[in-house]
Amino acid sequence: MNWSPYIKSFQSYLKIERGLSKNTIANYTFDLERLCAFLNDNNISVAPEKIAEETIQQFIYAVSKEVNARSQARIISGLKSFFSYLIFEDYRSDSPMELIEAPKIGRKLPDTLSVEDIDNLIAAVDLSTPEGERNRAILETLYSCGLRVSELVSLKISDLFFDEGFVKITGKGNKQRFVPIAQSTQRYIESYKNNIRNHLNIAKGHEDTLFLNRRGKQLTRAMVFTIIKTLAVKINLQKNISPHTLRHSFATHLLENGADLRSIQMMLGHESITTTEVYVHLDRKHLTQIIHTFHPRKV
Repeated sequence: MNWSPYIKSFQSYLKIERGLSKNTIANYTFDLERLCAFLNDNNISVAPEKIAEETIQQFIYAVSKEVNARSQARIISGLKSFFSYLIFEDYRSDSPMELIEAPKIGRKLPDTLSVEDIDNLIAAVDLSTPEGERNRAILETLYSCGLRVSELVSLKISDLFFDEGFVKITGKGNKQRFVPIAQSTQRYIESYKNNIRNHLNIAKGHEDTLFLNRRGKQLTRAMVFTIIKTLAVKINLQKNISPHTLRHSFATHLLENGADLRSIQMMLGHESITTTEVYVHLDRKHLTQIIHTFHPRKV
């Protein structure tokens, strides 16, 4: 049974109706293709309109042997969205996912770096190379603005509003927000733009892209991961870090220094405050300080 037309229609729905990012749509598509592969491997020929809960349960049981609970929960969430879409489009009247529960995974606390770790990481950048100027600007921007790596690599020159002290960020689901940017980070970006970027042979279609590779094209997310991991090895940092670690550190350090969760939520671009609340669990020392400062029976 060919599921491709249904999957393509679902992709269009996710992009146009729900405004989800390419990465999220790709993950949903991968999970559906995984289900299709399971059906083929087991000689099960069934249309999306007819597939039963028992078959889905068999698939999830098979998947549970291969992936962790977090990935399993994501797969179940994606399938629930797909079958909800089929109901919305009147392909089905019910969902085979109604009684299927995702595993309890708990909340994973993000890794963070100290201010000293971040200073050491940035200090390790080799500024004798053209890429060094760029890499310093990248790290400063990630940490100064708390960006996702996808937001960083898609950042445009036209998104820089330095006179006002902000950058415009396009986040998940193409939702835009303005994030304050430190003057020191502005100087690093301007230095990269004027001294390095201006001398590149910029590829067509990338004239407005801020951070470019040697070929004058937009950096990949993987390249930013490599830059950061290489620097971590260079300073012998005994932590498994990624670009997201700088984003987590940005939020944690703001909280430690007295910023409120609502402001942090807006700067991070979290749709729900509950996503931001994970940082409260990180910084129990800050909570103790709040009690001692503001509670009427603090003495």
